[in-house]
Amino acid sequence: LQLNIFIVIKNNIICIYLKQQLSSYSTQGEIIMDTLSFIERIGITDPTAITVISVSLMLFFGFFMTRITKVMRLPNVTAYILSGILMGPFVFNLIPKSTIEGMSFIGDIALSFIAFGTGEYFKMGILKKNGRKVVIITIMEALASSIVVFMATFYILKLDFGFSLILSALASATAPASTLMTIRQTGAKGDFVDTLLGVVALDDVVGLIAFSLAISISSSIAMGVLDFKVLSVPILSNIVVLTVGGAFGFLLKYLLRKRSTDNRLIVTIAILFGFCGICTLLGVSPLLGCMSMGMVYINATGDERLFKQLNYFSPPILLLFFVRSGLNFDLGSLFSGMKGFGAMPLSIIGLMYFFTRIIGKYCGAYLGSLITKKDKRKIVNKVMENKI
Repeated sequence: LQLNIFIVIKNNIICIYLKQQLSSYSTQGEIIMDTLSFIERIGITDPTAITVISVSLMLFFGFFMTRITKVMRLPNVTAYILSGILMGPFVFNLIPKSTIEGMSFIGDIALSFIAFGTGEYFKMGILKKNGRKVVIITIMEALASSIVVFMATFYILKLDFGFSLILSALASATAPASTLMTIRQTGAKGDFVDTLLGVVALDDVVGLIAFSLAISISSSIAMGVLDFKVLSVPILSNIVVLTVGGAFGFLLKYLLRKRSTDNRLIVTIAILFGFCGICTLLGVSPLLGCMSMGMVYINATGDERLFKQLNYFSPPILLLFFVRSGLNFDLGSLFSGMKGFGAMPLSIIGLMYFFTRIIGKYCGAYLGSLITKKDKRKIVNKVMENKI
């Protein structure tokens, strides 16, 4: 998810008073209290209390911000990320850094729920109807965005070849979480939604493989050796994850037979958590595997009730995921130079990436939709959804 407007608010007035009262400085010349969050400043030291209060604040601020963005007709995802930035160390500094780092597992869990839910839309009937169109549009927009970003970063900004290659690979992917949450929020249905979700899902397959290859190629170039094994491992690992995820989908089918509603939810979450943990242990993304799991399950059972049940369970997890993403947003790095990349400020790289990726996505989706004879209005909607 990309933000083209960055909000900077001064820290609370209490911090200024504390700075004036303290005379002890750290060895690096910084005031000790600067490193403390609001929760730590008011005297809360118990780790359990800090964690629970932090989660409560994240949930409350995320909900409160949606009341504001709702008036502005913005998606909830924007509210969650903005609330995270405001709660982060560069604004109000409410949450301790150790707590933010300790909640890193939420990312994999949230993406597992999102990916499994996306699999629901890969029914064989929909695939037969839109399969060819989805493949063509995905290839065109992923390829166009990657080429435009690479040309801009390598030839215009004069960045390192390896870094430009990684940025171009990242440009091909589309965030499934924000897209699916926006669709749920608006209640959108129909051919456009089916096509959009197919493109987003296939985008992730292309993006993960492209990013893995880009990392491998960049590392090989840095070491001066280009090994075929290094290039083949990312592709094979993603194929294995897809296969194992499909097997878990069949396993879920048999485990949920004749189970109560509560037990169905318990078993499904246990399977998702277990698969996510295995992928994390092996150092691979659970995204494709969970997507494969959801696709196999819906086609093997036709059971849509399970997905609706998960939709009621997942909102708090997704909120925490996006708020934490905002908490990790480093405003300071936007204006600092990057060593090894010609001291180019990250803000310039980010803006160039942001606009060139939009251009590539728009043009690629437009051409792909023309080839498949999709409605021109839907082309614009698809591109705008990617921008969100």
